[in-house]
Amino acid sequence: MLPRRHDYGMKRTGGPRNGSVINFRTTVNSGSVRRSSAVLPSVLTFLVIVASGGLLLMIEKGMLNSMETPPPMGSGKRLDFIRRVGKHSPAAVDVDSQILQEIRNRTIRTRKTLLQHILVNDQYHFLYCYVPKVACSNWKRVLKVLNGALESVDVNIKMDHRSDLQFLSSFKPEEIRHRLKHYFKFMFVREPMERLLSAYRNKFGEIESYQKKYGVEIVKRYRKGRAKDASVTGDDVTFAEFVHYLLDEDAERMNEHWMPVYNLCQPCAVSYDFIGSYEHLESDSEFVLQRIGAPPHVRFPERQTWYKPVTTETLHYYLCTLPQKLLRELLPKYILDFSLYAYPLPNTTTENCRH
Repeated sequence: MLPRRHDYGMKRTGGPRNGSVINFRTTVNSGSVRRSSAVLPSVLTFLVIVASGGLLLMIEKGMLNSMETPPPMGSGKRLDFIRRVGKHSPAAVDVDSQILQEIRNRTIRTRKTLLQHILVNDQYHFLYCYVPKVACSNWKRVLKVLNGALESVDVNIKMDHRSDLQFLSSFKPEEIRHRLKHYFKFMFVREPMERLLSAYRNKFGEIESYQKKYGVEIVKRYRKGRAKDASVTGDDVTFAEFVHYLLDEDAERMNEHWMPVYNLCQPCAVSYDFIGSYEHLESDSEFVLQRIGAPPHVRFPERQTWYKPVTTETLHYYLCTLPQKLLRELLPKYILDFSLYAYPLPNTTTENCRH
């Protein structure tokens, strides 16, 4: 059983319930140093996100078009370069343009990702941002029942993740704005490393298409002596190799199954009315169904009998056997998911890993 999360959530009808996310506001237990230290990054990262959100808004509104881009702080190489070529030379202006263009490109990619992950139901007036490996297949079943495409959530069919579903990206800008402003918006989150492990075990242990598309590349790239081996099938990717691959990937270009939740659903750009957790999936799902006014016969599906959940013990084993240098480098990629949703960082100290 995962440790109980801090009680935090959003204003909503029906009263507060433990385990649901509200206002991204964390209750810190001052008597617990470990809990407090786990929450501290959330304050800093939240301020960074607020600032970056303002920047994205300025870009979207065109407010930066006439402003000079300041040099990035750090090594000072760009400043030395400008001094050499002259502040107003074409080369210096070109560097500024490239930086601003990259910011704009990232903004476009982020917006595209967001709109492609928000599902729409106009009859019950809600938006659902789906996160792979956080019960999204079952939520899609619910949506298909609500729109009449499925008779029941228990119908035994292979889930088609595109058909009979309406994505926010298919609407015109003014229609998107209207739904974002007036519809009930919700999403579900999961402990970041548990979600990663679930994706790894599912995609590289069971799905041949992922083994061929990603597994072969990962083995050839990170396993010594296999770079040009034509016999590589990609069905034996180790968790350490998978983590190596994630470290070299840009979070904004990752496959959705291991892309950070923050990048998928942009909680600082969209004011979600409710953020449920995988750890309280049953009760949080029940609340959402009541809140949207779903008919009594529509319920959230039970987990399939073949489903193999990631247990606390399994996650503990994988994280403790992973080279700790890799884990230390991996955590910053998902730090916003840990901080915003108040999940404590994993404890992989030598003492804890002995047990």
